[in-house]
Amino acid sequence: MSPRIGFIGTGLIGTPMVQRLLECGLSVTVWNRTPNKATPLVAFGATVAESPRALAESCDIVCLCLTNTTAVHDVVFGAQGIDAVLRTGQLLIDLSSIAPDATREMAERLAGACGARWIDAPVSGGLPLARAGKLIVFAGGAVHDIARAAPVFEALSQRVTHMGGHGAGQLAKSCNQMIVACNLVTIAEMLAFASTSGIDATQLPGALAGGFADSLPLQIFGPRMAAGVDSPRIGGLGTFRKDIDQVVRLAGECGVYAPMATRAAELLLEASQTESVGADPDVSRIIALFLERVTTGDASGTR
Repeated sequence: MSPRIGFIGTGLIGTPMVQRLLECGLSVTVWNRTPNKATPLVAFGATVAESPRALAESCDIVCLCLTNTTAVHDVVFGAQGIDAVLRTGQLLIDLSSIAPDATREMAERLAGACGARWIDAPVSGGLPLARAGKLIVFAGGAVHDIARAAPVFEALSQRVTHMGGHGAGQLAKSCNQMIVACNLVTIAEMLAFASTSGIDATQLPGALAGGFADSLPLQIFGPRMAAGVDSPRIGGLGTFRKDIDQVVRLAGECGVYAPMATRAAELLLEASQTESVGADPDVSRIIALFLERVTTGDASGTR
């Protein structure tokens, strides 16, 4: 029999994941802190749980897709945490992108408290690959637990790479985000340069496709940046800031020299504080930071 799946966190990336699980014929129960983000999934065949604990009690595998480390901790160990009802051997798959060190601590705590098994499984690929069930998964945890999670991973991903023990999946996602964040900042800088110097920037993503400068971020976000389109939101600036800030913290703790990641973190912070970028924007809005510098005549990188 197929396992019963519980899914907590039906936001921007969680919603298409749930839809994909349902498309693959799996039974899915959902819960979200903001209920109106979960109820539309009933039309696709999902069941809405009254609480995270009710969800955990009714399912064999519990998936989390939450905003940050604090949110994951609160759902699992908070006042109404699911640790109180999880069963020995029950799988918890954390698809969120959170801190590796906190992941290790929470996995050990959960195993000691109730015997449930933790897999950290952050994903890469964004909305297009989530909708297609072609995400990339970086997995941390025990080999046999990852094998037991196959029904979930087969529905959501094109590839699962076992990176090591608890927290290793999150570390791999941090490596991924170093490249992505630096890439997005460079794309915005390049397109602002192109449009200011007289090139039709809207043609560049297509012109660069297939060459050494090509990338998924360029093809997904480049056209939006060049055309000034930021709706519907497909990747939050705040999410990328959270991830790259975490990378910089980890690099500092490890004694790793990470000047590119550090500068990307600084620029994403600056973009988030730029009035023309707006509140809680799509990450494509970071181009406004570079265009604003042109209009103010400040191309030095200093305010």
